[in-house]
Amino acid sequence: MLDTTKGTFDPEQASAVTLERRRLGLTALDREKSFGGYTLYARQTGGGVVDMVDVEGRIAHQWQMPVRPGRDAVLLPNGNLGYNGSHATSAALYPAWDLWHGGDFYEATPEGEIVWRHEDIYHHHDAQWLPNGDLLYTVAAELPAHLAKRICGGDPRKDGADGIFQSDIVRQVNRKGEVVWEWCIWDHIDPADLPVHPIFDRRHWPMINGVSETESGLILMSLRTTSGVIAVEKASGRIVWHAGADLVAQQHTPIMMEGGTVLVFDNGNLRMGSSNPFSRALEFDPATMQVTWSYTDPNAPSFFSPFMGSAERLPNGNTLICESAFGRLFEVTPAGETVWEFVIPDFAEYPAPVNQFIKGSHNGCFRAHRYSAEQVTWL
Repeated sequence: MLDTTKGTFDPEQASAVTLERRRLGLTALDREKSFGGYTLYARQTGGGVVDMVDVEGRIAHQWQMPVRPGRDAVLLPNGNLGYNGSHATSAALYPAWDLWHGGDFYEATPEGEIVWRHEDIYHHHDAQWLPNGDLLYTVAAELPAHLAKRICGGDPRKDGADGIFQSDIVRQVNRKGEVVWEWCIWDHIDPADLPVHPIFDRRHWPMINGVSETESGLILMSLRTTSGVIAVEKASGRIVWHAGADLVAQQHTPIMMEGGTVLVFDNGNLRMGSSNPFSRALEFDPATMQVTWSYTDPNAPSFFSPFMGSAERLPNGNTLICESAFGRLFEVTPAGETVWEFVIPDFAEYPAPVNQFIKGSHNGCFRAHRYSAEQVTWL
């Protein structure tokens, strides 16, 4: 049976924010079908608070980190927290840069003691903490002028007066902060071959918003402003496959499954062939570019996050999905049945200068992660 927790409603105290008037916290739980365990997330407007809730939606543990999240937080194999924080003095590359930069990385014990820190003021969006302790992430770098002229599509009215365009380098650093591997996208792709989607700012091409390393030595990269996922052979640097805008739309968080398929959160902005945007968790075979599994809401537009988002396969075959923009975390079975749902109940405004771009009160998070009780033995 599906257990639900219903909140109370006082019309005299109703918030002006639509999301706050809806049911918050735990809203669905099927104990027999859910993987259970603990769910970790870092609220974008939480000022540095990282929450871990149990299957009942109760706070099981909490960290207070020194800075607000740049994006994500994860549990490391040693039980510590890996935190992608927002650098207080990040590079000021263009007006919207503050929306997605990070650059202040921390490792913290469950008690909150900082045991490692790494800074890179050019970092933005995603990062992966590798099994050997290294950190893999994306940085912005100025696109050479002769290549910047080849950027097409997007909204040229948003081009900066300085004529500078940013692109992406994927970087790996060790525990000493030394760069041990780098890959520069413009060495492998001509900007003219990947046009920016209409209405998007062209000053950052193609904006790699997700990175992950596979066991076979591929680096998966999500290209936000052009819609696509590429796989780079780490040893040679060559691109071995490219899933384009005919398959995905403004996607995030590509992760390779054990069988070689790739799971992504497919946001759905400007989706080909669709006038109504909707999000989905999408799994595809990179050998054929055929969809092998997907989840959409039965009323498709009801599930939509225009930015951020994640999908994570759980050991029992279920998928944990983060509808980031609206703070909705939910678990579905392979058949698409919702067996756990939690809506982050904490709302706050983004700090300056981000509040110039995202106004109002929010409960969003970049990604969410699920851990078994065996992975959180220190509780």
